[in-house]
Amino acid sequence: MADRTSSSITVKAGKAEIMAVIADLEAYPRWASGIREFTVQETGPDGRAARGRLTFDGGPFSDTVGLAYDWDGDDRVTWELVEPGTVVTGLHGTYALAEEDGVTEVTYELAVDVRIPMIGMVKRKGEKRIIDSALKGLKRHVER
Repeated sequence: MADRTSSSITVKAGKAEIMAVIADLEAYPRWASGIREFTVQETGPDGRAARGRLTFDGGPFSDTVGLAYDWDGDDRVTWELVEPGTVVTGLHGTYALAEEDGVTEVTYELAVDVRIPMIGMVKRKGEKRIIDSALKGLKRHVER
């Protein structure tokens, strides 16, 4: 899973406010298109999700996967696939936040592997669509 896709967006809010929205994983179906359900299975000492189960509808296919999370305060969160789904066999994602003067740049990085043979360009295009949709949904949700 060497190739990753990345994109950024500027949100008119502080890191803590944005990370609070990102950390509320069970609320994702309300603002993140394609996410049907998220269940937190285990929390860490900071009260944020350590493990969870995600069900998504990614266009041509749907899947349910298990993810493990690693939080670095309000600066960064990374997640890794720990329970493959029917289609998804590998997944690594990161949200990184950089705040300046009450405005935060949010960078989302994603790499996904699937059971179906797929040309790299097509895979990256799918990752880009997921990232852009998530960033726009996050911005709308935080700024409203």
